Amino acid sequence: MENNYCIIMAGGIGSRFWPLSRVVKPKQFIDILGVGRTFLQQTFDRFSTIIPKENFLIVTSVKYKYLVLEQLPELTEEQVLLEPLRRNTAPCLAYAAYKIKTKNPNANLIVAPSDHIILKEEEFIRQVKNGLQFTKENDALLTLGVKPNRPETGYGYIQVKNEVAFNELNNLYKVKTFTEKPDEQMAKIFVESGEFFWNSGIFIWSLQSLLKAFNTHLKNVSSLFEKGIKLYNTSNEVNFINKTYSECPGISIDYGIMEKAKNVYVLTADFGWSDLGTWGSLYETKEKDSNENVISGNNILTYNTNNCIVNISSGKVAVLQGLDGYIVAESNETLMICKREDEQQIKQFVTDVKIKKGDSLV
Repeated sequence: MENNYCIIMAGGIGSRFWPLSRVVKPKQFIDILGVGRTFLQQTFDRFSTIIPKENFLIVTSVKYKYLVLEQLPELTEEQVLLEPLRRNTAPCLAYAAYKIKTKNPNANLIVAPSDHIILKEEEFIRQVKNGLQFTKENDALLTLGVKPNRPETGYGYIQVKNEVAFNELNNLYKVKTFTEKPDEQMAKIFVESGEFFWNSGIFIWSLQSLLKAFNTHLKNVSSLFEKGIKLYNTSNEVNFINKTYSECPGISIDYGIMEKAKNVYVLTADFGWSDLGTWGSLYETKEKDSNENVISGNNILTYNTNNCIVNISSGKVAVLQGLDGYIVAESNETLMICKREDEQQIKQFVTDVKIKKGDSLV
């Protein structure tokens, strides 16, 4: 267990959850589900059953340092890795990997975003344990694949080869292809085929396998972070990282490594997973009332209103009449009303508000 490490990626700005999620406090730092713990805290809680608290690293933006430390007082400042610029997932994992290497070259890593829902926690942890055992013993890059229950167009998909890849795990397969978010027709074909699983974006691998993959497929990234091997965990780390990020390309771990490497496997399971990236995914996850509405707020009256997701702060009264299939979300001085089917336009709304009304509202 002392060799198991967890890297939580918590640097996103969550613009698709605007206006509840703002640049100053994105969704991973908010208790959107109303359970008393933020997404970041829930992610930490989930893995803390199998990862020692001193073996967590949170990679986030420099502007969220104090939010992380406030919400996870169990961690030290050294465990919060601060990105000066947004450079996607490959650089942030290279940073974390080389920092871990200075402490434990035999580490076994699980990487997870900070904003996912896991409804079946026990099953999830069971699968993670199986994955950690597999990557400890094999040179493999492992991702968790989720059995799809609908033709979702907002997720990436993983196609698996037919035969089980490892005799001791009957749900572990070699990856055949990765496919980014498909259109609805293609998503239906994927689901009906039985060969495709949702890409959860949760990865398990040994430190050695990850660094080997970086040096094979993303040498231009890994070589930058390798230069600082004597600077990590010293007073010179921050300056080194600031310089490195200014020189580093932005690229995802999926595109940079997972889609190119030959030793990529997927552990398939059903553990009640949802990538809570949008209002629509929150609607799919939450319990509905008799009119198929998801209501968050204590003073909301609805009349002839169906299939809506409504999020109004507790101190405000809202009356909704005659709406069908809408998102109604309010935060401080901002109100958004948008058709659920058009939620992909929210990013454009945020851009327009920023241009016309200033940064304070986004």
